[in-house]
Amino acid sequence: MEVESSSSAVTNNKIITLEEWNGSSPTKLSKTFTIKASHSSFSTQRSSARFSYVWKRFLQAFVPEGFPSSVTSDYVPFQMWDSLQGLSTYIRTMLSTQALLSAIGVGEKSATVIGATFQGSNLDSNAKRWRLVADLMNDLGMLMDLVSPLFPSAFVVIVCLGSISRSFTGVASGATRAALTQHFALQDNAADVSAKEGSQETVATMVGMALGMLLAHITMERPLAIWFCFLSLTLFHMFANYQAVRCLALTSLNPERSSILLQHFIKTGQVLTPEQVSSLEHILPLQLTSWSSKNANLLHLQVRLGTRVSLFQNTETLEPLLSAAPYYAKAKYLLVERKGVIHVIIHKESGAADVLKSFIHAIVMANLIGKSKSLHTDSQSWIDNQYDIFIQKLKSSGWKTERLLSSSIIWRANWTYDPLEEKLD
Repeated sequence: MEVESSSSAVTNNKIITLEEWNGSSPTKLSKTFTIKASHSSFSTQRSSARFSYVWKRFLQAFVPEGFPSSVTSDYVPFQMWDSLQGLSTYIRTMLSTQALLSAIGVGEKSATVIGATFQGSNLDSNAKRWRLVADLMNDLGMLMDLVSPLFPSAFVVIVCLGSISRSFTGVASGATRAALTQHFALQDNAADVSAKEGSQETVATMVGMALGMLLAHITMERPLAIWFCFLSLTLFHMFANYQAVRCLALTSLNPERSSILLQHFIKTGQVLTPEQVSSLEHILPLQLTSWSSKNANLLHLQVRLGTRVSLFQNTETLEPLLSAAPYYAKAKYLLVERKGVIHVIIHKESGAADVLKSFIHAIVMANLIGKSKSLHTDSQSWIDNQYDIFIQKLKSSGWKTERLLSSSIIWRANWTYDPLEEKLD
């Protein structure tokens, strides 16, 4: 019995084509699978169909459902580099563990130790940087394990420092991993992305352990070979981590990304994409990149978000505060410029949108220092005329404008302004 379709041929002389499409909405669909078959070729395609089925089932264990449309475009390169750096970590763990066990008298042939500690503010704000810091601390922990046999008298101290270093790694990597998982999940599928991350981690662990045990056996009682392998793998680990973090195009707004976006918008009237901003933002601490000419443009360094009111209690600091107060009688924040630094005092009733607006306003004011004689008036004029346009263009370019990722604001304030009082200039 034959079943006919209006758009596909089902006779022996014709080919049927079936396509699978996936997406979060009818306007965002991508083709994920295609079947082309005819009665004459069905028998020859049966074996390849079995292979395709097995391959599809295999992929389902390691990539999120709906891949690739269910995750961001930077998911694949990040996972590739992340798996490589993880692989080098497990291999080095075997080398450092071998050294640690030999230092406490455990025979090389009788021990297999496997340790892993992963746990799931400012960490969200600078997820890229803390990701690198976490792995660096893990490198230091393993280095201390490898060094411990060389200093028997300080063995306990060195091992304890290594343990503390890895504990820091667990906290930082867990927090940043949660932030990155939320970034990758395009269809509210963070749990699925996290689960597939676990599958990928398991494979990397098993492969890394196997290679690590082989390398540990080959380099046994050969200190120079151990150190050469460890240092080489550490350099590769740091390179892979840097590449993994560099390929991330985060869409959340933190102080540095907001500063880069705003300065470009002020100059050109256009908004950069997350990919463009990713190539401009700093990953390493600014102290290590002070030679870079880009540092001069980081206006967010001139902003202090969530300043305490008590810092303005003496006569010298109180005058700028009183002069600024009339301009923010109806606002949920108050900006005070002092010695080239913009202090942002947050109202106790302000929400996430108010905090973001206050920070953007502060960046605008910082950009006007040395260019305007009336910072408050000119910056407020820009906010009134351009802020909504700026936010709308950010949304259109894929940026998340619900809030600013920054350090926790623990100091807030409440103020009232009587318009009948004499205004200080």
